[in-house]
Amino acid sequence: MTTTSHLNALERRHASLDEQIHQEMQRPAHDEIKIGMLKRKKLELKDEMSRLQAQTRQ
Repeated sequence: MTTTSHLNALERRHASLDEQIHQEMQRPAHDEIKIGMLKRKKLELKDEMSRLQAQTRQ
């Protein structure tokens, strides 16, 4: 897998997590623990994307 395709896959997963968070928050009795876990995973993906982008600039 190339760096570009890996970055694209990470961006899709990041967007998917964003949608999951949005959907969970729309529920009347949303699960704060689940939302927190999704947000942490989203942040991990963003950090990984930043590292990959920094590597491609070198």
